[in-house]
Amino acid sequence: MTRRADLLRLAQPPPRRFLPGLIWGAVSAAAAVSLLAVSGWLIVSASIVDSLVPLSIAVVGVRFFAVTRAVTRYLERLSGHDAALRQLARTRADMVRRLIPLSPAGLGRTDHGRVLSALVDDVENLQNLPLRVVQPLAVAGVVAVGAIGFTAFVSPVAAATLAVCLILAASAAIGLGWLFGSRAEAAVSVRRGELSAALVDYFGSLDVLIAYGAENDARERVRRADADLRQAVSRASLAQAVAAGVVAVVAGAASVWALAAAAPGLGSGAIDGPWLAVVVLVPMVVFEVFGAVPVAAASWRGVRASADRIVDVLPERMPEELRDDDGIDVTFDETPALRLRGVRAHWPGGAPALRGVDLDLQPGERVLVAGPSGAGKSSLAAALVGFLRVDGEYSVGGMEAQSLSGETLRRTIGLCEQNPQLFDEDIRQNLLFARDTATDAELLDVLDRVGLGAWVRERGGLDARVGDRGGLVSGGQAQRIALARALLRGFPVLVLDEPTAGVDPEASDALLADLLRAAGEQSVLLISHVDPPAGTVDRVVRLEGGRTAPAPGR
Repeated sequence: MTRRADLLRLAQPPPRRFLPGLIWGAVSAAAAVSLLAVSGWLIVSASIVDSLVPLSIAVVGVRFFAVTRAVTRYLERLSGHDAALRQLARTRADMVRRLIPLSPAGLGRTDHGRVLSALVDDVENLQNLPLRVVQPLAVAGVVAVGAIGFTAFVSPVAAATLAVCLILAASAAIGLGWLFGSRAEAAVSVRRGELSAALVDYFGSLDVLIAYGAENDARERVRRADADLRQAVSRASLAQAVAAGVVAVVAGAASVWALAAAAPGLGSGAIDGPWLAVVVLVPMVVFEVFGAVPVAAASWRGVRASADRIVDVLPERMPEELRDDDGIDVTFDETPALRLRGVRAHWPGGAPALRGVDLDLQPGERVLVAGPSGAGKSSLAAALVGFLRVDGEYSVGGMEAQSLSGETLRRTIGLCEQNPQLFDEDIRQNLLFARDTATDAELLDVLDRVGLGAWVRERGGLDARVGDRGGLVSGGQAQRIALARALLRGFPVLVLDEPTAGVDPEASDALLADLLRAAGEQSVLLISHVDPPAGTVDRVVRLEGGRTAPAPGR
């Protein structure tokens, strides 16, 4: 409960940004009430008043309130959406920051479609908290109190009827919405996540599904998820429509009741014709503003459901096997040395991955970490960049790695994984996110360094696309693009994790030689089960069963 409350507080913009929209909204709603009240008074007065002076004043008032309503309505939308969208960006960025320490070690068993739905749909739904819940309810409350107070000066009995009708309408909107729509509205968020998961699985594994004849079953899963989502949305919309209909009925009853309550005052002189028109018309426009209450109640239930799903994606606590990103931020002026002594590490819920690793990497040195599959080589890479918590001694530039922030580690030690992530964009965009200020000349230069310059020019230059997850390039080309990206970023230390995975054996030597040569003066820790060409590495460290072992002669 506390975590959901924290998330909802994060979604609500700070007062200095939220208040302008709230103020403009209240002024716009008050202008709407005033416009109808003055218009009603003017229409009735025009038929019974001989003097044009009060009528002229009323005409000016109608124009003033009409313009005020339009202008302040625009300012309300502008200020409110600006505050909500700014806060939405901060909320999504905060969620990504919380997920970073969990990736990749802490998300291995998490449904990727569920995470995607939480990051996109559920986080975006949180913007409804300020826009469709807090602001409309606050404006409706202010206008309702103001209208009741204004009506009380004209006819206390009519003000009492208006207050009773507003209370009945609010109770009906909230109660009926909860009774008929709470389950459906909560299910919308769940069904949306299920549809996202089905789509991610379908499109992400389409080639495998077709190859094994399972594509129809996967497509049927998408259809069922879509049908369930449409059904939940329809039920939620129906519940909201019922609540809105009840509010509309009560609004009509409020005007009729106000007329019945105030009309006897005409005979006694307690109220005249123009003011009776005002008393009858004010409830109509007040309920027009108050009509946002059913929508706000439904939006609140949807926001709570989305917040609960986000909390489910973010674990209650960080697994002990993972390290968080807390620590001091440091920028090393020179390439730091890495030192590991007796390092041990676990994956969440698994057996020990590293049981005692001793390793040194001096500035500018090339070290090969070799060993059989399952020896802990990739686990070592994850530990070096701060994804796994380590026991034992691990220092970077003479400083304990545990004292450094995760951002410092990842800014100092760059990891090129065995399956590099390429985006379905052109080569330029796949490089620019490493350094968005780089020029085309710099991009071509770094591609030349990794041996891709001629290939890129043959394909038409930096505008050539690489396809979804690099589907239009070979495994070796994908590794070279990933290294070019790392070189562009300027990591002092590079960890190359199985760069020849998926590369033909006859091409592996050329790839390793090019990668190591392109690294220049950077320190390189090469993790590979394939021996690099002779003379390209300075030392060899062998891992067996999560422990360093004496390397055979080379």
